[in-house]
Amino acid sequence: MRAERRVRQKAVWGWRSGALALTIAMVAGASCGSLTKQGQSASYLTIQNLEGASGANPATLANTLQSDVLTIVKGVPTIFEDPGAVTFRLGLKDPGSSGSPSSPTANNYITVTGYHVAYIRADGRNTPGVDVPYPFDGSITVTVVGGTTDASFVLVRAQAKREAPLAALAYGGGADQISAIAEVTFYGHDQTGVPVSVVGRISIDFADWGDPQT
Repeated sequence: MRAERRVRQKAVWGWRSGALALTIAMVAGASCGSLTKQGQSASYLTIQNLEGASGANPATLANTLQSDVLTIVKGVPTIFEDPGAVTFRLGLKDPGSSGSPSSPTANNYITVTGYHVAYIRADGRNTPGVDVPYPFDGSITVTVVGGTTDASFVLVRAQAKREAPLAALAYGGGADQISAIAEVTFYGHDQTGVPVSVVGRISIDFADWGDPQT
């Protein structure tokens, strides 16, 4: 999905010279600590992989995201939302023994029904709409039955790029670049209705990144 607006032209060239990729350490992968193992469910989720991609090129999924706040498409300034992708794995709190491992039953399957995205900064400046984009909630439906299960979601909304503080980055304005961490909480329930949640993090560098010549 993309939203278009006609505003004054920005320079179009490769990667912006002088823009520093100040990437905050990303934490994505297995998250099987207290958050996932708390509660009464006999099963839990881990995040095996968490990735993001620029909406202008969604095939370029990676464990850090360089989010372009404004992209020139055939001469038209265009705003894209940025997708995310996650790989879940199902675990059992009672895995059994090495000689007789437990297998999940239908009651252990976990259905993920939604997610919450919040943005934070390493310097502690975390006021939504001032220092970082506003948090938001989204809905997905995917059931993790064993092995790994993939799902996609929206990591950065298009409207966030129209609001402060991201809107000020267009055309190299504002702070030029904002480095943040997106904390994504996925939540749902097992098939007996017991709530389950898991948290992953991914680094995002917001800037008016240079666009390729077209």
